[in-house]
Order: sequence, then structure tokens, then C-alpha cells
Amino acid sequence: MNRIATLAIAVILFVPATAFTQTRSRTTRRGGSATKPITSATTNAAVRTEGATRIATQIKNLTTFLYLFGGVAKDLEALDAAAKSGQASPTNDRNKAQLKASFEDFRVGLDQLEIYFRSTPELQPYYVKLAGSASGAAAAEDLAASSRFRDAGRSLISVVGRLADVLVVMR
Repeated sequence: MNRIATLAIAVILFVPATAFTQTRSRTTRRGGSATKPITSATTNAAVRTEGATRIATQIKNLTTFLYLFGGVAKDLEALDAAAKSGQASPTNDRNKAQLKASFEDFRVGLDQLEIYFRSTPELQPYYVKLAGSASGAAAAEDLAASSRFRDAGRSLISVVGRLADVLVVMR
């Protein structure tokens, strides 16, 4: 019993002492402004990152399209061969029109990407490497318009290679 009373008194004495210790937070504060000044190196890096992100988006879209396009091109060629033998398919023409529209969309997107690089001073050094990707997409669009889908796909593959080369130079 005596031990319990001694322990209780010790706890009562130490609890208030530990409750009031270190009541103030120990954060270090530096003098000066709280925000960093924006430097040209910071903005250059941000603009470069934005440009690289736009290129990466185009690469992702093109590679996804090309992955799906491989099977579709084979089917279209088979349907074209069947149409020559007198078994025309109305869905074949509709599918071709959708594919041609997709090629046009890629050309427009790459045109916009080239314009963005050409008009942004921080990205102009990379424009030299990027120039011509829209013309490659335009060539693919022309090939698709003449129902040469495999050649159109090959042309887009070269565009993806050019975009990848620009990303390598930008890093």
C-alpha cells in the first residue's frame, strides 16, 4: 500500500512537470521573402517541360492509333479485295472515311505543335528537329486518301521517330 501511495505521489508530481515542458514549437524561420523569385531558368524549364509534355502526348496518341491501325488496315485491304470481286461493303467506305479523318486530325495536331514550338522563344532551338513532322503526317493523310493505308502507317511511324528524337534532344 505504501508503494502505491509513493507511486501515486510521484505520478502527480511528474505529470504537471511534463505537461508544461516544451510548449513552444521549434520551427526555424528564415528572414526575407517567403516565396522564391521567378528566374528565367525556372521559366525556361517550365516551358521546356510543357513542350516535352505536348510532344509526349502526340507520341502516345500516335502509337495508340498505330497499334490499333495495324489490324484495321489488314481488314480494309481484305474488304477492298472483296469489293473488286463484286462484294461491296457500305461499312468499308465509312471506315475509310473515319480513318482519313483520323489522319487529318493528327496532321492538324502536329501543325499546332510545330506552331507552338516556332512561336515560343524558349522552344525555338528544338523546332529545327521538330520541323517536318506535320509534313510527314500530311503525307500519311494523302496516302490514306488514296487507300494506301500501310504506307500511311509507315509514314506515321517515321513521324513518331522524329518526335522521339526531339524529346531526346530536349532532355
